[in-house]
Amino acid sequence: MKRYMRDQYEFFGVKTPERRGILKSFLLENGLPHDDAFNEAIVELWEMPERELQIVAINLIDLKIKKKELSTAFLPVIEQLITTKSWWDTVDHIATKHVGILFQNEPALIENVGRSWRNSDDIWLRRTMILFQQKYKTNTNQELLADIITENLGSSEFFINKAIGWSLREYAKTNPIWVKEFVAQTTLSNLSKREALKHIK
Repeated sequence: MKRYMRDQYEFFGVKTPERRGILKSFLLENGLPHDDAFNEAIVELWEMPERELQIVAINLIDLKIKKKELSTAFLPVIEQLITTKSWWDTVDHIATKHVGILFQNEPALIENVGRSWRNSDDIWLRRTMILFQQKYKTNTNQELLADIITENLGSSEFFINKAIGWSLREYAKTNPIWVKEFVAQTTLSNLSKREALKHIK
């Protein structure tokens, strides 16, 4: 796994089923932290060198989402998670499963918070904005998706171009005609175009 992650992180070497079992046992004994204690626990886990602990942090946020206990006050922490120890394994989950849900619950955040992320020099914040609608399906805001993609055209950054293609590929499962027309009318990178049209016949 360490080689797969380009040697960026340390690992305990704990497999996913074992990690889940450990977390389940911990939660049964201690419960899920609340409010400031939760925020502090997430940040502390994120600061640890072993990558499994960042995944545990994400699992805890998943539980908060499931319980509908994650408020918009947590967004500064989310931004910290996106911009530190950044890699696709954490950022993409946060974008689609955490940011996507918070933004869907409170659409004003798309402008109030998302605008600064769209304009950021941080590629992972921009990738988050490209991907956050990925689970929206028929609720996808096509104009917003097109605008965000257009803002990132001409980028030489692999993770931006890959995200553009991936977001279009996912939306193509809902509206292939729109995606096909958008690709035809837009100067995408070869990577983005290839990904976008991957499953369109």
